[in-house]
Amino acid sequence: MFLTKEISVMQIQFIIKPLLDNTFSHLMQLSQQELAMHQAKWISVDSKPGYPCRVSLAEAEIGERVLAIPFNHHDVDSPYRASGPIFVREHGKTADIKPNQIPVILKQRLLSLRAYNSENMMCDAAIFQGEENIIKGIQSFFENPEIEYIQIHNANPGCFNCSVERV
Repeated sequence: MFLTKEISVMQIQFIIKPLLDNTFSHLMQLSQQELAMHQAKWISVDSKPGYPCRVSLAEAEIGERVLAIPFNHHDVDSPYRASGPIFVREHGKTADIKPNQIPVILKQRLLSLRAYNSENMMCDAAIFQGEENIIKGIQSFFENPEIEYIQIHNANPGCFNCSVERV
């Protein structure tokens, strides 16, 4: 006779953190010349997918304008301090993401997840694709108590998408 032991798998709760729309509000009314001083530029969206907004965490629609701008996505005192280009939709509002929810723009992309400790040092990194795999990856990283937060990047171009925190 075989006894079956039920294994309880603890689900680690997490939340995806978009960038806040008010971070970019001062740029939205600037002229192209003024934007150039910030190394920023308006782009008219000509394909979908292709222009994922880091505020709304949604794809920009064809014909919409997005602001392409350099952004300090890891503005920390660490060798892992980093910046890179991002897109922000002209009328993008901060996404309302629920715990354990994966935004659509992340579900179909090949993503690089980078896990950091309290000293802002990278402890782990891996590539994931597909909602189920992304959730498993996030939860796997957060099983390590040293991991404080995760950043998600598009794997091929390397662009920052969003951060992930424990709930």
